[in-house]
This record gives sequence, C-alpha cells and structure tokens, in this order.
Amino acid sequence: MMEKIDTCYGPIDAAIFEKLKNIELIIFDVDGTLTDAGVYLDAKDGEYKKFNTKDGLGIMNLLKSGLKAAVITGRTSPLTVRRMKEVHIDYILQGQLDKGPALDKLCNDFNLTPDEIAVIGDDLNDLPLFQRVGFSACPKDAHSYIQKIASIVLHRDGGHGAGRELCDLLMMAHGLLNTDGGPK
Repeated sequence: MMEKIDTCYGPIDAAIFEKLKNIELIIFDVDGTLTDAGVYLDAKDGEYKKFNTKDGLGIMNLLKSGLKAAVITGRTSPLTVRRMKEVHIDYILQGQLDKGPALDKLCNDFNLTPDEIAVIGDDLNDLPLFQRVGFSACPKDAHSYIQKIASIVLHRDGGHGAGRELCDLLMMAHGLLNTDGGPK
C-alpha cells in the first residue's frame, strides 16, 4: 500500500511529494485552469474572464518563496497579460497552438530541464507539455484523457482553486508550507 501524506487538500501519495521536490517552475495554462473555461463576449469586441483570487495569491506566495512560474496558453488575450502582471508572472507565452516549442524556449530561458518543470493544464492542447515535463497536474474538471495521464488530478476545478492547490502542494513538498496549509 502506498504511503499517504495528509494535507489540507486530503491525502496525497508520498510519491507525488517526492516528484514535486525536483520542481523549480510551474507552467500554467489559462483557460480552464486559471479560469473556469468561460470566455464572456459582449456585443462588440469586449472580452471578460473570471480569475480566482485564491489562485493569484497562491502564485504570488510561490514566487515569493523563490520558485518560478510561467504561462503558456493557446489563446491571446490582453486580460491574461493584465492578470498575470498583477500576480507577478512576467513570462507569458500566448497564442501557442503547439505548446512544445514554447516549453523548449522556457527550458532554455530558465536554464532548466523538463524534469524540473511542472505543468497544470486541462485539455488536449496541453498534451505536448504533459508528455515532456517532470510533473503534470490537472483540475478535477479537466478532459478525461488529461485526467488519465496526469501525475495528479487535483481536488479543485479550473478557475476554482486548482492553481492554488498545485502551488501549495509544491511549497509543501519543498518544506516551505506546512501540510495543513499553514505557514512554516
């Protein structure tokens, strides 16, 4: 039987924590991961997205701890740039229909190997990342195939705290956060 670690998100396999100890960078998908996958359009050219502030705080805590974060997303939206700047993610690659080359660019720019990178995504366009990084996570409401191949299916839905959950788990594995979610 696999050893479990009790966390504020429920029991997590100890093997997950071992994998997370090697991770230095999280790559976030946006739509369906940091949002609920809804894109609200007005009658003209306006677009609206809802981002979860708990995800944002988790990202800021992660960055403050010395770990890194970046965004690779298939869509292009000024709202994504605005929100990522608010949470202090400076590395944003938008319009990436094939996310594999974007991963290569990140590895080069951050001087990391794919094994030192985690990704959180929710759909089939995230496959090139899932197949190459050291750790993959998806929201609870991700596409069924992505759930099947992810290192972990998180307890939260996209846009409802899945990003925060992964940030917290990474910080727990690195000994930067207690497993009950409280500060060290």
